[in-house]
Amino acid sequence: MRRGAKPQLVSMLAVGALAAALPAVALAIWGRHGVGIAETLHFWAVSITAVVATAAAVGLTVVGVRRGDTRTGLAGMAFAVMASLLVVHGFATPGVIVGNNEVVALTAGASLPAGAMILALSSFTLPPTLHRIELVLVVESALLVLILGVGFSALAWPGIAPKAPGPGSTSALAVLALGLALYGLLALRSARTFLLTLRALDLAVVVGLVWLATALVPMMTQDKRALGWWVAHDVEVNGILIVGVAIAIDLARAAQSRPLAGDLSGADLVAAEDVFLGSHVRALTVRLAEKDEYTERHTRRVALRAVQVGELLGLSASRLRQLAIGGLVHDIGKLSVPDAILKKPGALDEEEYAIVKRHPEWGHKLLAELGGFSPAVRNLVLNHHERLDGQGYPQGLSGEQLDLDTRILTVCDVYDALISKRVYRGAWSHDEAMALLRRETGTAFDGRCVDALERVVVGESPAVRERGVWKAPDPAPFGAAG
Repeated sequence: MRRGAKPQLVSMLAVGALAAALPAVALAIWGRHGVGIAETLHFWAVSITAVVATAAAVGLTVVGVRRGDTRTGLAGMAFAVMASLLVVHGFATPGVIVGNNEVVALTAGASLPAGAMILALSSFTLPPTLHRIELVLVVESALLVLILGVGFSALAWPGIAPKAPGPGSTSALAVLALGLALYGLLALRSARTFLLTLRALDLAVVVGLVWLATALVPMMTQDKRALGWWVAHDVEVNGILIVGVAIAIDLARAAQSRPLAGDLSGADLVAAEDVFLGSHVRALTVRLAEKDEYTERHTRRVALRAVQVGELLGLSASRLRQLAIGGLVHDIGKLSVPDAILKKPGALDEEEYAIVKRHPEWGHKLLAELGGFSPAVRNLVLNHHERLDGQGYPQGLSGEQLDLDTRILTVCDVYDALISKRVYRGAWSHDEAMALLRRETGTAFDGRCVDALERVVVGESPAVRERGVWKAPDPAPFGAAG
């Protein structure tokens, strides 16, 4: 049985925090210990792993190009640049192929900041001219040729390499500050994505980014006489591996990897609940569609508008997630309503309507029995027909007994029911539906939610407003209230 969202979040955050902190703790305790490691070990270990990592990163970029996914292409480019710098770094090991040189320090110090700057590009909206995914592959190829060409040339002719900043120098500390700021930005964006999805993959990306930031510290403040300088190589490669694998798994699932961008929205959760909200939510929406296609479309439209209203009203990421799930399953209790009533080609009589009015309680009970749904989601299902004046059902709650999330869902539910065509009445226009909501603002509905809903709907295309974004045909006849 699945656990509720809050204990799941706490346990995942605990595991993630422990994993993210382990390299930093190890470096703090043992990093400054002196060490003597054979140059040949450094040469082979770094060179081989870096060559493999470069090939894998180029492969990731190629997949991104084939999928038309610019952000994945940029991530592949970042990892390829970092790994190729490490290739040169490995071959520059003094005493194996070449003697003492500046390249070994320059490449070690440049790898992590260079990767951070390219990864940061995936967090922002790119100009239209950079949306051409083929351009990413061209730029990456040019950068690899430049890095490998200049790097190996500097090994052949040491005089062309500038002197590397010393560990802890002003220049090194400036690079360290820039790198930490960029990785911090990426980690914060990825953490927001994780709070929306609660996916282990998105948490792994946060951990990987923290590891990359951690590796940067000894690279900029220590030299090869310190154990931390050596350990940082391993931490960097593993950080690249963690983030790269998470992106690759998303691609294997035919989904765009979003944690680095941090721009996942509540609407994205609704549009791809199987990817972001879990198979248990998807299974219920599929079952609801099999029972009654209109109801399933209705729940999607309600959920979509609800999370958009929630974003306008400043709900946190975790509350938006609960609202997305609650919106998608708010009518799940209608699985227990007989088809003869649910699909009746006409208005319901009092007895039939009394049966339909039990669907919030049936839905609440079903989710409790299935497990995996938080109390917040179950309360949304139970209370979405309540009103501020206490005239709703099934409990007759009122005023402060109804939280903002429930008020949002209620307004969006009523709006969609009004503008939907029924066999016993035509669809109301947007203006007519909003006029009713405004007349009953303060009595039945929260004014903040009504105002925000109008802002959301005004931005919709006519197709979205009338039919929703997932199904093109008009809604099927339906005899009960939304």
